[in-house]
Amino acid sequence: MDDYTRHRRWFRFLYRLLHGWLCRKFNLTHEDIHVDGPILLIPNHSCAWDPLLVSMSLPDKHVYFVASEHIFRLGLVSEVLESVLAPIPRRKAASGADTVKACLRHLRAGHSVCLFAEGEQSWAGRSIPVFPATGKLVKHSGATLVTYRLDGAYLSLPRWAKSLRRGRIHGHPVGIYPPEQLRTMTPQEINELINRDIDIDVWTQQRMEPVAFRGRHRAEGLERAFYLCPRCCRVGTLKTHNNQVFCDCGLTLEYTETGFLRPEKPFATLEQWDNWQRQKLHGREFPHPGNGGPLFSDSGTVLVRVGTGHGETP
Repeated sequence: MDDYTRHRRWFRFLYRLLHGWLCRKFNLTHEDIHVDGPILLIPNHSCAWDPLLVSMSLPDKHVYFVASEHIFRLGLVSEVLESVLAPIPRRKAASGADTVKACLRHLRAGHSVCLFAEGEQSWAGRSIPVFPATGKLVKHSGATLVTYRLDGAYLSLPRWAKSLRRGRIHGHPVGIYPPEQLRTMTPQEINELINRDIDIDVWTQQRMEPVAFRGRHRAEGLERAFYLCPRCCRVGTLKTHNNQVFCDCGLTLEYTETGFLRPEKPFATLEQWDNWQRQKLHGREFPHPGNGGPLFSDSGTVLVRVGTGHGETP
């Protein structure tokens, strides 16, 4: 049995095994993708479960996922993943040339590829523009481009969160663009098309059609992303417990089931808070050393170099 046949059979087996469980666990509904020939599938990236959730829309098609290179350094887990699904590694903070070549090899061999072109999950619920090189890859792939959206995935498991909350997720293809159409477009036009199709504004959606995402300890972990107190403007003083975030200056906020903050002042949404703290950080508009010292520090960190074969050396 060749590698591709083995990967395809494992993909089908895992689909049948996980489909019902994932749909119940996340209250997931989905629209299936039925396209002949190889596709380059580009979804939005909202939570850590996205690859599994997107896969539920692929009842009769196998795809190779582009995955962060760190999952190839997990020992036995990595060996199993490579043998069963053979994800395509993408190293953070690197050029990505090897990843592009691997994607093109698969596509030109008639295989399908799924790429989360934003490069990372959103911290505050708003989509991130795709990598500038994405349009060039799509144009030269010779495959059909399928853009795809997962609505509700961010609030089910925000990037900063420690626990899952159950609400409603819907996955669906947005656009299907044949290679003949893509060849007439510039890479920039393709990027704009993808950004338009996969863009999600969680907070506008929730105001228009509120959905409750129920779970315990909803606010816990929020201080991983929101480091600047909106009342005293100090860094690193925020704490979370159950559904609340607070600071010793007297600030207390509730993270509600719909994802909004209560009270709604100074911020109603995490996106507003994130934009504010970024502005403060860029302008150094918070207490910090006046002697040119570091703004932030940490201890116990280790710097490693990732070499060939995904090996690590200090």
